[in-house]
Amino acid sequence: MTKTPASSQKIKASEEHALKSEEKIPFPVVGIGSSAGGLEALELFLKHVPYPCGMAFVIIQHLDPTHKGIMVELLQRETAMPVCQVSDNLEIEPDHVYLIPPNQDMSILHGKLFLLDMVKPRGLRLPIDFFFRSMADDLKQHSIGVILSGMGSDGTLGLRAIKEKGGGVFVQDPASAKFDGMPRSAIDEGLADVIVPAENLPSKIIAYVKHLPVILKPALTIEEQALSSLKKIIILFRTQTGHDFSLYKKNTIYRRIERRMGIHEIEKISTYVHFLQTNPQEIELLFKELLIGVTSFFRDPDAWEILKKDGIPSILASRPSGGIIRAWVAGCSTGEEAYSLAIVFREVLATTKHPGNFKLQIFATDLDKNAIEKARTGIYPSNITADVSAERISQYFEKDDRGYRITRAIRETIVFAPHNVIMDPPFSKVDILVCRNLLIYMEQELQKKLIPLFHYSLNPGGILFLGSAETIGYCGQLFQTLDSKARLFRHMHQAERAEYVDFPASFTHPLHDSSTLPVTQGKPMTSDLNLSTICDKLLLQYYTPAAVLTNEHGDILYISGRTGNYLEPAAGKANLNIFAMAREGIGYELNILIRNVLREKGEISKTGVAVGTNGGTKIIDLTVRLIEKPDSPKNMLMIVFTEVAKKTAENLDQNPVADFNDRRLASLAEELKQAKEEIITIREEMQTSEEELKSTNEEMQSANEEMQSTNEELTTSKEEMQSLNEELQTVNHELQSKVTDLSQANNDMKNLLNSTDIATLFLDDELNIRRFTNRTSSIIKLIASDVGRPITDIVTELQYPALLEDAREVLHTLVFSEKQVSASNNRWFSVKIMPYRTQENRINGLVITFTDITVAKKLETSLREIEKSFRFVIDTMPVAIIVHQAEGCITMTNQEAERITGISMKEMLGKNIADLGWKLLKADGSELPPEENPVVDALRSGKTINGVVIGIIHAQDRKTRWIKISNSNRLQDEEDKNSHLFTTFFEINNPNS
Repeated sequence: MTKTPASSQKIKASEEHALKSEEKIPFPVVGIGSSAGGLEALELFLKHVPYPCGMAFVIIQHLDPTHKGIMVELLQRETAMPVCQVSDNLEIEPDHVYLIPPNQDMSILHGKLFLLDMVKPRGLRLPIDFFFRSMADDLKQHSIGVILSGMGSDGTLGLRAIKEKGGGVFVQDPASAKFDGMPRSAIDEGLADVIVPAENLPSKIIAYVKHLPVILKPALTIEEQALSSLKKIIILFRTQTGHDFSLYKKNTIYRRIERRMGIHEIEKISTYVHFLQTNPQEIELLFKELLIGVTSFFRDPDAWEILKKDGIPSILASRPSGGIIRAWVAGCSTGEEAYSLAIVFREVLATTKHPGNFKLQIFATDLDKNAIEKARTGIYPSNITADVSAERISQYFEKDDRGYRITRAIRETIVFAPHNVIMDPPFSKVDILVCRNLLIYMEQELQKKLIPLFHYSLNPGGILFLGSAETIGYCGQLFQTLDSKARLFRHMHQAERAEYVDFPASFTHPLHDSSTLPVTQGKPMTSDLNLSTICDKLLLQYYTPAAVLTNEHGDILYISGRTGNYLEPAAGKANLNIFAMAREGIGYELNILIRNVLREKGEISKTGVAVGTNGGTKIIDLTVRLIEKPDSPKNMLMIVFTEVAKKTAENLDQNPVADFNDRRLASLAEELKQAKEEIITIREEMQTSEEELKSTNEEMQSANEEMQSTNEELTTSKEEMQSLNEELQTVNHELQSKVTDLSQANNDMKNLLNSTDIATLFLDDELNIRRFTNRTSSIIKLIASDVGRPITDIVTELQYPALLEDAREVLHTLVFSEKQVSASNNRWFSVKIMPYRTQENRINGLVITFTDITVAKKLETSLREIEKSFRFVIDTMPVAIIVHQAEGCITMTNQEAERITGISMKEMLGKNIADLGWKLLKADGSELPPEENPVVDALRSGKTINGVVIGIIHAQDRKTRWIKISNSNRLQDEEDKNSHLFTTFFEINNPNS
């Protein structure tokens, strides 16, 4: 069993919180999340918050767990509000700033801040998401989330929870943020209500708070406030978007509208209606806000574990031969639950042994096209580690620059498509249907239509997986409850699957299995009746008691014998229900007997029941038996009427009236006893029974109307074909999108490679040609048909016989190779051989690049020849030459300088004059101080020196050599960046000459 990380556990409202839900914080609480570069943004933010403002600010910052920071002191300089670090169980007060301490997670409950130890002291931690989620659960629509500068995507999931609860989301403009990772992540997810620089956020929040509903005063009902305006907005929605929200919960829609009014600082909803009429873009924004839904990987992990343990294995067990398991995820949003289902299915196959080969095919749909596009990419931020275990991350995700990418094996099992579950045809013949937290936004009337629709889509025995706050309602007869807490239900009643379906107007044709059609009595197969048939008919006619066959609701399915003494048609509309047709005296007994049989199973009888018939009374025995054959419908009942009046009459005494009264009193006493036993249960079930009877009556009326259609089977086939066509179109759309993306990527890569003007050759593992650029054809004689041929079969202009060996060596060692190779026409190329790595980091061939270095080679040869000539001239000159760098380091000398100084050229190179140990003399024979050295002076001042005579002590024979500096001049390049001192001198005999 895969464990869910502890960090994914939210702070949920307890039962005590539910009982005290009316205890709201009487002032706004603003949660502020920031990371890298956030200190500067926080200072700007707090500097522009007026004091007092009546709000509390809770700052969640990514802090070093081992370092004691000074952020409290830094922020206190920017605001008059008290700034403090949070301690556990700290009560929030207005006009205060609270800062999360290092190495702690923080949550809020009933106006108090609670600290929890970090699960991971290092690595990816998500304190902002953690706090925002708890704030959304605790404050609901009064929560306000702010995202400032920061790296990564922490806070995005928390903002989604705030947005879903109807709270406000304010984000710093990425252009003004030092690090725009966190603000841009929130904006890209479409969660931001206001996007402005940090210094402008406080004024926007204050204006928003002023237009929030008054927290302490009870809100007026929608009917009293603005029902007419709300309907007008729904009409505007339907006109512009084509989607009908009339059956969505009015309170939910109104809460979203009220929030948008606060963003635009609009007081009256009638004014907002006019604003929508003049701003179609606002309709789109409000429409997207209505579609905002909180979703995450493995939401409610306990429910997913039950699906993994009980639900999916039961479906696999029903198909020992294997096959394709079809699933439909309705309202998939950005795809997390669709991918969760695919992962859980893989884990079930990996942990259980099945003889068949199974394949999963998931259809994931949603009304929001933007969410579908995001789901198709399969890329999610790094903070999903709060909901996905490390084992699942490593097995089913790949690290990407933008976060984590779903592996290709999981992605290819899912088809994403836009779909309106209310208006569009449903997917049919699915084994698993996941619809979590979609029904909670819909009115009861719409739920009563969708649940039978889901029943129609499922195969017999299929699994329906609902959200934690959803149920199947009045359609309990369609599903068997697998786990009520996990909201897992199993499909049942295949024979009655279509009679409960009330399809939308866009596809209103009734859907029926042929098994639901009434059986028409036709002509017998033969006219010859044998003796056995005659005997059976006579026995049934004269000796077998009257009986009827009913379902659990008392609807008569079959009548045997004459039942006129016990049943009679009720006045009014025809009604073949045994409770409506029962004669006086047996209706109550039938009700009790049927209830007991359905509860206790088996057979129950009641003797001595008096029934009124045409002004008289008959005594009968009633027997009710539950039919429990495998091939019969569930809860079918056989009711037998046995008349005992004649037998009883023989035993009457001479006072028949008194004897009848005694029996009647005994019967009434028995009835009273049974009534007392049943009265408690009946009272508890009365309300539910009335609702179920009303629902059953509506369903029966719908079924009767459907059965009047003579083309029912044809209509069913048509609807199934429409659904199949929808699935094919979805698959086709998905494939077309993939082909377009692949074609675009291929064109981009081709243009990129050709525009670099670098010849590039791609080889596979067998050194066969896979792809090449146009420039390659000028080096290796390649044409389009050469793709797939070995590189050794192609003629090349390179003089590189070791190409094949080097390529194999790179494949073996994975170490790239680079060589300079000559070619025909005096050309030179730098040939670089590198391994070809896929996105999965697998080696799948080689990449060889050929860079033309002919010009560089020619320049190199020319420079070498010039250097050789220059060296020859220098060495043959009759004067000594020494070249210094600007710093005084000797870079060049000649043989004459070596002769005069007695120091070899090898010793002089790279040294300063002072390092050579020369002893210099003036013309009069006295020693020359180092600071008066003319060469050093020329290096320092840049002056030109001519005709200076100095003496040098020869390094070998220690005799004085008198030299005359004929020239000491500075040489500079064209850009005047590098400077060299070029000094020439020659030996003289007399220093005074």
